[in-house]
Amino acid sequence: MLETGYQNFEALKVWQKSRELKNEIFQLVKSFPQEEKFRLIDQVIRSSRSINIQIAEGYGKRSNKDKIKYCMQARGSLSETLNHLIDAADCSYINAEQLRCYRSKLDELERILNGYIKYLKSLPIEG
Repeated sequence: MLETGYQNFEALKVWQKSRELKNEIFQLVKSFPQEEKFRLIDQVIRSSRSINIQIAEGYGKRSNKDKIKYCMQARGSLSETLNHLIDAADCSYINAEQLRCYRSKLDELERILNGYIKYLKSLPIEG
């Protein structure tokens, strides 16, 4: 539990959800063939990690414009992660139900991220 007072990026629901997804994907790829270690496995791990890395980095920026820029990059990494999971399904490393489940989680995360971006856009412009 975070102490009252200063809060950091760990308090953001969007970061928490992206962390959960990143950890789930890390477990998932352990079942992929070893020959994919430096190809698909590496790519999907990097893109899923990038989502919450970008959210955290943006949180630390001074201006809302910069925060939004990093959130947009996180949204791009979210789409990249979905594409890698589609590739995994195309190669039969995951089944259609697993892909549907991850797509649902990614959709939820995108809705939360879009809400955070909308919130940041509603704040007064720094001066």
